[in-house]
Amino acid sequence: MKLSTLILLAFVFTVFQACKPTLKEAETEENLIEETDVYENFSHNSMNSLDWNGTYKGILPCADCEGVETILTFNPDQTYILVTNYLGRNDALEEEKRGSFSWNETGSIITLSNIKSGPNQYKVGENRIWHLDINGEVITGDLADHYVLTKSL
Repeated sequence: MKLSTLILLAFVFTVFQACKPTLKEAETEENLIEETDVYENFSHNSMNSLDWNGTYKGILPCADCEGVETILTFNPDQTYILVTNYLGRNDALEEEKRGSFSWNETGSIITLSNIKSGPNQYKVGENRIWHLDINGEVITGDLADHYVLTKSL
């Protein structure tokens, strides 16, 4: 092999080695990527920023009664107790449902299990929850304010 070929190979090898990051640089870059991923995936939402557990109360509109007295308790272990009373029908007849709940991917809406018919989702806000329609949308219109349950102290 000619000397010039050896020198060229040595030069190319040196250039490649110089471009390769050191182990410390590679580790630092990897840590930075991991930290950035964690930061980008973390956002404040109702699930992780609000004191959502507790009891919420209100009277929801009813088509064939005076209203549905509603008491909904969310427990820290992601279970709930829902007590409803259809006012004007039989005021002494309360219905109680229990089950677990789950958060949606944005951490702002709770879905109740064990609800066979009717809406089962609530949007969680500061000391209040909004009863959502059958499609999981906030109810709008003249009666919108009547679909809000407030947290009792």
